Amino acid sequence: MLSPVFQPAPPVATAAYHVQRSLRHCLSTVAELLYDNGHVLETVTLPQRGLTQRELAQLSSQEHWKACQQVLEESGAAQFNDYGRLVLTAMGREIMFDMFGQGAADCA
Repeated sequence: MLSPVFQPAPPVATAAYHVQRSLRHCLSTVAELLYDNGHVLETVTLPQRGLTQRELAQLSSQEHWKACQQVLEESGAAQFNDYGRLVLTAMGREIMFDMFGQGAADCA
C-alpha cells in the first residue's frame, strides 16, 4: 500500500494545479518578452493601456508569445479592452502581483 504522501492527487486538484502552473509560466514568459522588446509590465497590467495590434504582431514573431497569449485569453487572465488592446484581467493582475510584487501589478 502506498503511503498518503505518494498517493496521486485527485483529478480536479491536478487539473487546477496544471492550469495555475500554466498561467504562471505564461505570465513569466510574457514578462520576459515584454522587457526584451522594450515594454514594461504596466503595459499589460494597467487596464487603460495594453498592447496594440501592431505591438502584438511584433511580439508574435517571438517563439512562445502566441501560445502564451492563447493560454492567457482562454483562461480569462487576459482580454482586449475597449480600445482593442490586450490587457490582463483582474485575475491576471493578481497572479502577476503574486509572482513579481506590487510594482508589477499596480493599477492606480
